[in-house]
Amino acid sequence: MFKLVRFKQKSSLRRFSTAINRRHVEDEGDWFYSSEWWTGDSSNSRTVFRETSHSGNGVVSVLAHPCSKPDIFYWARTEKWLQQRYAEIRTGLKQDGKFRVSGYEWRTLHFNDYTRESTVKILAAYREEEPGSLCFMQQAHCLAVPYVKSMVSAGLATISSSNYDLVKNAIDGKQTMNILCIGHGGGSIPLFLASKIRGAVVHIVELDPIVISASIQAMGFPAFSVMTPSGKRACPKPSPIDEVLWKGTHERLLLFNSDAEKFILESTNVYDIIFIDAYDGEDIFPHKLWEPCSPFLQALGNRLHPGHGTVVVNLHADVDLVVDTPNPPIFSFLPMGKHVSQVCHAYKDALLEPDSSTNGFAYTVSVPWVCNTSLVVCRGFDRPEDSSAWSMVFNSLMSKALLVEKLVDMPFSCLQYIKRGFTPVD
Repeated sequence: MFKLVRFKQKSSLRRFSTAINRRHVEDEGDWFYSSEWWTGDSSNSRTVFRETSHSGNGVVSVLAHPCSKPDIFYWARTEKWLQQRYAEIRTGLKQDGKFRVSGYEWRTLHFNDYTRESTVKILAAYREEEPGSLCFMQQAHCLAVPYVKSMVSAGLATISSSNYDLVKNAIDGKQTMNILCIGHGGGSIPLFLASKIRGAVVHIVELDPIVISASIQAMGFPAFSVMTPSGKRACPKPSPIDEVLWKGTHERLLLFNSDAEKFILESTNVYDIIFIDAYDGEDIFPHKLWEPCSPFLQALGNRLHPGHGTVVVNLHADVDLVVDTPNPPIFSFLPMGKHVSQVCHAYKDALLEPDSSTNGFAYTVSVPWVCNTSLVVCRGFDRPEDSSAWSMVFNSLMSKALLVEKLVDMPFSCLQYIKRGFTPVD
């Protein structure tokens, strides 16, 4: 969930977009395209999902918006890929009929008709022999919201800077990287990680079953990911079309309908990295997920790997942030209010041992375009004692951000999300 920064958009729209010039790869989630889904012009959007939540989120709805990319010229390439996947997975069956792309759309998840919770891009396709077989596939490579890119960039760069060899253990799939996402929304973070990191096994915890339904029915998230309370798949076998769309990825996504505190207290799993983005229908980060002595925070430390465990939390700044420069000073003070400061210190104190000099560090970075802050807490690093030591940490993060961009094949620049308002949490 996020808040829009109040400043002129058009004059600086591409200021933070480096992906195109960097590697000649167009980022379909570039903020340049945000006007296609941010605008409140109802004439260009339609409601494709609407149900009332009984979990505190009010009316949950999904709106569809036209998008300009990819151009229709490239649709044939996607149709060919779908046909090839079908032939590989349905080996031995008659290969009659072809896949056709109906189009692409932005899909935005809303609570109570005003809080925009998540944004994804979906592909709509069908088989010619079955015109009614329309399916939606979320575009995993497309992260549309800046705070999501910030969380992923900061998280992967940080864990790569610790005692964890991200390249050896996860990206090539040789070993498992255990990831937990608290708060599901449209599912863009877990889907991006599972599709980009072949060794990633992603557990997702979502309190609201209506949000889960919305993400699967209207936002193209893999249905096979849904788990039962007993820990088994809700669907024992994926459908043939889901196999075509997601085989190799959806087996590593496990989506649990559960309260985050209950899940953490009952779990015995140890996670390498945890992403937390859990806001309710009133746009509030629940107190029980950040109060210093809460059972959740105390148990979270036991679920985090002691040697390199990293936690990334999406936070709102308490006052609106007006951004005038693309590169604020490294140690500039973020205009965070007392509430956000309390959350940062609560996570740092709960996850890092106060009396140890080698237990890790915590920092925040500001997010461009929207009034959000990413908090990162990491184990496995010597705690910096002064500004020169923090400069070494910052330089290491910058270096690892560039490496992650290359190895994970990011469509956007991780670097820009590490260097914005980097601020240690003392």
